[in-house]
Amino acid sequence: MSRTLRRLPMGSRMGTLASPGLALLLSLTAHCSGPQTKDLPKGGLNASEANTWVRDNTSLLQNFWCLPASQLPREQLSSLIRSLASQRVALKAWQLSCLANLAARLGLQDDFQFHPPNLLLFYNLSQVGDTNCRAFIHRAAQGDTELLANLPNQRVALQRTALACLGGPHLPLSASDLWLLGVLVCDMEAPQIVTADPSVLKNLLRCPGLTVMQTAALNTLLANGKTQIGPPGSWNLEGLQALGPLATYISPHLWEKVQEAVGLDFFRSVVAACRAGQLSRHDARRFVTNFLESKANSVSSRSKRRTGRSCVRGNITAATLHDDLFLVHYDCTQLESCLGTRVLRANLDPLLQHPLPAECQHVVKTKLAQIYPHGIPEDQLHLIPSLVYLYSLAEIGQWNITSGDTVMILLASDAALDNQTEAVLQRFLDHNGKVTGALLVAIGSSRLCWMSIEQIQIIQPSEFRLAGAPDVSPCPQSRKDVLFAKAHEAFRNTSNVGEYYYLIRPYLGGAPLEELQYLAQANISMDIDTFTNLNPLTLKSMGVDSVRSLLGQNVGDLQKARNHPNVILWMHSHNMSDLSEMGLDTSPTLPYVTNRPPNTAYPPSSLIQSSDLSGNDGVSHASGSPPVHLSLAVALPSSLLWLLLCQLPSGQMATAHRTLGLWPLPMALTHDSQTPEHQIQENWSC
Repeated sequence: MSRTLRRLPMGSRMGTLASPGLALLLSLTAHCSGPQTKDLPKGGLNASEANTWVRDNTSLLQNFWCLPASQLPREQLSSLIRSLASQRVALKAWQLSCLANLAARLGLQDDFQFHPPNLLLFYNLSQVGDTNCRAFIHRAAQGDTELLANLPNQRVALQRTALACLGGPHLPLSASDLWLLGVLVCDMEAPQIVTADPSVLKNLLRCPGLTVMQTAALNTLLANGKTQIGPPGSWNLEGLQALGPLATYISPHLWEKVQEAVGLDFFRSVVAACRAGQLSRHDARRFVTNFLESKANSVSSRSKRRTGRSCVRGNITAATLHDDLFLVHYDCTQLESCLGTRVLRANLDPLLQHPLPAECQHVVKTKLAQIYPHGIPEDQLHLIPSLVYLYSLAEIGQWNITSGDTVMILLASDAALDNQTEAVLQRFLDHNGKVTGALLVAIGSSRLCWMSIEQIQIIQPSEFRLAGAPDVSPCPQSRKDVLFAKAHEAFRNTSNVGEYYYLIRPYLGGAPLEELQYLAQANISMDIDTFTNLNPLTLKSMGVDSVRSLLGQNVGDLQKARNHPNVILWMHSHNMSDLSEMGLDTSPTLPYVTNRPPNTAYPPSSLIQSSDLSGNDGVSHASGSPPVHLSLAVALPSSLLWLLLCQLPSGQMATAHRTLGLWPLPMALTHDSQTPEHQIQENWSC
């Protein structure tokens, strides 16, 4: 493998990394670009102007990079962290883990009350003192624990620390206990939820999803009538809406006890929320399925079943499809009998805006095949993203896909199956389409995992600079290998080793041993999130000293991730004395406390048998730039962020925004106004 970077003298490559503070930051700005940022005024900014500049350029903060930040003095790093908190910047796990280590190294962890809650999740919990334990856990519990997917031991330690703050594990959990625990309740088992104070509903609202047992616990809580909305027979529309997305988990048995008028009003509100993009299709369909099942034994439902396939509800019209109670009046059998192909052809969009159960979706697909026997026209493909998962690869092969917009609509939908990616893209390529960086961003980086190797190979290297920082950790190893080779081809001419690492980092899961050894020698201090997603068999070949050099100042994070399958495999390939010398606990590993596995595409080490585990404008420092001697402690939100966080050529990575789910939480369920909204529920449209 050729490497232009290695042709540079070692002093040239390493000089930038070793240069102090501002000199480093200034050198890095040669590669920064950010056409969307607002220019800095001549002469720099005062404190008020700096705050305004940060507010208008918050997207730059999302490109935070630990390597240059590691050269900052304590006061400047402290100001940076506080800026991240005040602007509520959503950093990724790889950014947070190394930033936590920088903060700890400079003694900033004690200022946790001014730091982002997500950052606290990565802090050394053994340094949390008894006197501030409750304050620390409460702020950390406002964060997103899913960021710890690759640090299972840290997640265990976080919950243990939280329970220790409460005086040890105990039942029931009081309202004050739950206020402290926040999102940590999402890792708890059903008995702890059932016996908890009814205010536990607020905690459950922060969970990205409920397990089967947690769903049963929720329904037990609601059935006993002790929650603030009372027993099911007394529920009203306002109370149900106060449950937010939790209402979509209510069982058919409980819906039978709800007054019919209240249930129908709530049904209307769910469909309206789904149409408005305030509720995910998955959640809406779960609610519709449960609600309709509760009505299945009604007299009207029995009579409809006795009629067989005949249309008894009346032919479906355009007006019918705009009724929010359409699915209450027409079950899937009646949909098949009462929906004519002419009405379907003219009203496909309003029909599919309803959260149709799977059986009804099959009915619509069958009728579309009757209308379009030779394949669905491209303009109609834009309307069926919710049905894509029903189509075979052969059926997709009949589609004419000439526009990147069509690809984006089909594949950006969560309904599309992963293995349909190759077929959809191939139809686009067959019509002389090109897979660009912008398209990759639009359809989601996980789609890279399901492109064929041939499709990946034809992507122009330059497009990788426009693709942001994709998360390819779930990809089969064969895809990771190809993606790394393409990314290396795109970035190998980068003259600065620090910037090269920033660009190549997302693709290092496919890096060969030679690359990892090179990076270890370059002192780049790899973050633990990237480390745990390396090829486990390549990682297994690395010695203790090489891993210590590769992780650098982040080597202590191995302890937080030692129960990760890849770390276990690496540990098993070395003797305990060597591991102990690097401060790694070699005692038996602990089980996960979360129901969600770590973010890894690999099986446990005992199952690994083979090598394939399938599967801006340049910143000017002339007039208008802040002078180097400007006090960075004061002007950090302006000049320092411009230097440190300006957008690299890799482009702006798409940021996932989260919302409160169906409806804004009423004050009755919002105990702490600082809870980040994005912790509650993803906002997907129907």
